[in-house]
Amino acid sequence: MKLVAVTSCPTGIAHTYMAAEALESVARKKGINIKVETQGSIGVENQLTEGDIEDAHVVIIAAGTNISKERFSEKTVLEIPITEAIKDPEGIIEKAINLEPKIKKLNKEAEEINKKEISVSTGPYKHLMTGVSFMLPLVVAGGLIIALSFIFGIDAFQQEGTLAAALMQIGGGAAFTLMVPVLAGYIAYSIAERPGLAPGLIGGMLATVIGAGFLGGIIAGFVAGYTVSYLNKVIKLPKAMEGLKPVLILPLLSTLTVGLLMTYVIGLPLKSIMDGLTSWLQRLSGTNAMLFGGILGSMMAFDMGGPINKAAYTFAIGLGSSNIFQPQAVVMAAGMTPPLGLALATVLFKKKFTKDEIETGKAAWIMGMSFITEGVIPFAVADPLRVVPSIVMGSAVTGALSMMFDVTLRAPHGGVFILPIPNAVGNLGGYLISIIIGTIITALLVGFFKKKAV
Repeated sequence: MKLVAVTSCPTGIAHTYMAAEALESVARKKGINIKVETQGSIGVENQLTEGDIEDAHVVIIAAGTNISKERFSEKTVLEIPITEAIKDPEGIIEKAINLEPKIKKLNKEAEEINKKEISVSTGPYKHLMTGVSFMLPLVVAGGLIIALSFIFGIDAFQQEGTLAAALMQIGGGAAFTLMVPVLAGYIAYSIAERPGLAPGLIGGMLATVIGAGFLGGIIAGFVAGYTVSYLNKVIKLPKAMEGLKPVLILPLLSTLTVGLLMTYVIGLPLKSIMDGLTSWLQRLSGTNAMLFGGILGSMMAFDMGGPINKAAYTFAIGLGSSNIFQPQAVVMAAGMTPPLGLALATVLFKKKFTKDEIETGKAAWIMGMSFITEGVIPFAVADPLRVVPSIVMGSAVTGALSMMFDVTLRAPHGGVFILPIPNAVGNLGGYLISIIIGTIITALLVGFFKKKAV
């Protein structure tokens, strides 16, 4: 018995490798040979060869982004949300080994299982997360380079010919300008593959020029992708002319459609919405700001890297493209708090954790400091009714305090390792206080709610 798998998550950092490790661990215990290809932020690792795929009983795809399945066209494929591979790897392996391999297309049993999986693993959510995964490096690199320009003074970049001006041009003029087009382009690519890329990129650039922001980019990406997909189905050409579709007909017609819709129909209303949202967030203060931060923070903890977490994170990143940086501070702080809180709880309340959980707590320190919320998953899976409310409350407090202290963050990833960079964080002291208080509250709530370990 041999299985092969592919794991990939939107950020390509935590879930990708945790899912691979979980599947490999269960397979080893069951004496099953498995090879897992990871498609993470640093590219493809442990790549499956044609021989690996040929010899495999079943292919498991555990992904939160769109994965090309062309090379698996002759194999039975079990496609699942990546979070399921982390939470229930044993169940996934059992499903896979019980499927019958069948050449050319999915067997009926595999199709039925795939249909029953969590709906957010496919469709619009997965397309959005594919776009976010390609946009994220631009956000992080651009934000940090802009922050570096501030080392020379907040207004130093205004003086032409200086290093500060060059850094601002690289980070703000190039990286941040590309954010929305790349988001839109790869949403469209996820829906319609290569023919969707050009209209998606162009629609995203129009959204940037018009001022429709990340909302305009998201809409442009979906319009481009579904337009290409529809045109590809309805346009029938003689075989000799079929090659014109992907390089001429589809890009031309879909780009015209998206461009005209963005220019005359969608762009200006979305610009008004973005302007209103930006103005509202800039005016937030006091209780309203804390309430907003608390909601955003609790979303980061609720499903620990799942759809709700990613929705909050995507929202905050999008606002960063409109120079609203407080939400970015909230989501990173609130995402760090759950694993840090559980790590602290394993130190303060050792009798309430097993030896294995205490060892896991040591790793949770590093994952929390690295802004890998998924470090709390082993604890949440073992005792969800007590752990999940605790981390949600702790992260809500963290988010509320971050907004109260008016903390800003220009690079929405990297955890504590980006904090020493001058001007990457606005009000660093307030940020550290928010994270520390949230961590302590999480730990105390976990200690209060959990029963003594058996």
